[in-house]
Amino acid sequence: MKQSWKKLSDLIGGKKFLIRKVYIPEEDIEISGSFETPPLAQLSVEDQLFVAAFVKTHGSIKQMESIFSISYPTVKNRLNAIGDHLEIVGIKVDVRDSVSSVLDRLERGEISASDALKEIT
Repeated sequence: MKQSWKKLSDLIGGKKFLIRKVYIPEEDIEISGSFETPPLAQLSVEDQLFVAAFVKTHGSIKQMESIFSISYPTVKNRLNAIGDHLEIVGIKVDVRDSVSSVLDRLERGEISASDALKEIT
């Protein structure tokens, strides 16, 4: 299955595409029309793999740093860039809010847990 997915992404070369036909073999049903792919499927293959790794690591930025051999700010910047491409159900989330920045500093070891609690509350 992954090989077919890779070949499709090679064929489209990063261009936006629509699905014109869907076939469900278990039901022998074929549906024709014009269907957009889900937001995650519209990301590049590299970004999809990055998101999958982030989910598999339960959102651990430290593990992402290790897996991809990149720095903490690079992980955060990449996640922010991917998030900017995902418009899901009109939800707009500002990941750069003050609580997020406090937690980021806590994870980097720049502040203590008690200091973080003081800043958040």
